[in-house]
Amino acid sequence: MRVSARARIVGWMLAVVGLALSVSIFATWSILLNRLDARVGLELQNEVKKLRQYADNTGRMTADVEDLLIGYLAINAPDRWETFFTIVDGHAHKMTGIAPPARLDTDEDLVASMAKATEPTSGEVETAEGTAKYAVIPVTVTADRRPAHFVVAIFYDRHREEIVDAVRVLGLSALAAMALAGAAGWFVAGRVLAPVRLVSQTAEQISGSSDLTRRLDVPGDDDVAALAATFNHMLDRLERAFVVQRNFLDDAGHELRTPITVVRGHLELMSDDPADRAETLALVTDELDRMNRIVDDLLTIAKAEQPGFLSVDTVELADLTVSVVAKARALGERAWRVDEVAEALVPADRQRLTQALMQLAANAVRHTQDGDLIAVGSAVREDQVELWVRDSGPGVAVADRERIFSRFARGAGRTGAHDGAGLGLAIVKSIAEAHGGRVHVTEAAGGGACFVISIPLREVR
Repeated sequence: MRVSARARIVGWMLAVVGLALSVSIFATWSILLNRLDARVGLELQNEVKKLRQYADNTGRMTADVEDLLIGYLAINAPDRWETFFTIVDGHAHKMTGIAPPARLDTDEDLVASMAKATEPTSGEVETAEGTAKYAVIPVTVTADRRPAHFVVAIFYDRHREEIVDAVRVLGLSALAAMALAGAAGWFVAGRVLAPVRLVSQTAEQISGSSDLTRRLDVPGDDDVAALAATFNHMLDRLERAFVVQRNFLDDAGHELRTPITVVRGHLELMSDDPADRAETLALVTDELDRMNRIVDDLLTIAKAEQPGFLSVDTVELADLTVSVVAKARALGERAWRVDEVAEALVPADRQRLTQALMQLAANAVRHTQDGDLIAVGSAVREDQVELWVRDSGPGVAVADRERIFSRFARGAGRTGAHDGAGLGLAIVKSIAEAHGGRVHVTEAAGGGACFVISIPLREVR
């Protein structure tokens, strides 16, 4: 049988509270009994002391031992659950006027045993009212040689019953407190675990419907709120991962369908003529190469959403700018130039930034003619690092300046012999956003387009 976390929490809480109360009640019981034993012993000793003081003061003036004992009984009243009686010449003589819970002086065997005491003696006896503890004090008078004894008896079980009643009330109070604590704990545990149940319900709903847009709203700053925030963060990552996966599948299916159709059609129509076979093989190889580039580009865009996409290190902007121009010269016969270099160090992924700038340079080559200007530059402006590639081509229409950074978007005015898949600027956008920045295009001074990557200026550690 499944036991809920709420029931387990309340159960363990009641177990701990019950154990603590049990130990407390047992300790109280033991302490009260020890105090009762000590109090009874002190009371018996006190009665012996009082009788001796009385005998010392009045014994010289009394010639009859009976008169001495009767006089002491007259001035000394017993406490609650206590009784006095006297023994003269081996027989019970007088007792206090307050009726005891049980008569001890009527027990001839007990009286005879007490009458044998030659010095103060204590003991206990079982009566109809439970255990009674007693002290027998021998009394002698010089002029009266008859043996006499004074007996103090305390009904121990009556005192013990009071303790039992007190502990019983304490136990019942503890049970009531545990019941209230259980109810309060059940309520509080329900409130505390409500977000956890919400997490479970949300996860179950997501599992059933694949709806990753659901989020938890748990106010506060405790551990449960932190759990909800972590769960929401996990859903954000899962949603992004599913979006990336869906986009990858859609893009791959959309863009690879055409070259696959082309390859299949030419292979089906290929004849046995060697020249035709060579031409078909060259075309198929070119299409397969293009498919390979498309897959690589799609994987780059998909990886940009993953935590390990960047390998951050210290990047020297001046060296990065100059090295990009040196590498880009192989892309085409253009008037390559370095506009400006920033003398700064930034934490970034050098290879990814180089990849983005080379994509922008290749894009500039496709939109310019031989001898046209292409310039690369870097600068630090306020709290931003800017890297740019500008050209003297036809530029980008205002209406297209946002659209061209989407997947498979192609701009007008290409001069290259081969149209790409339209993923280059999408890759640049992904790299910029992975660095916490953005990419945009403006009109260059003197005409043409200027693509600018802006990333936050962070301190190198």
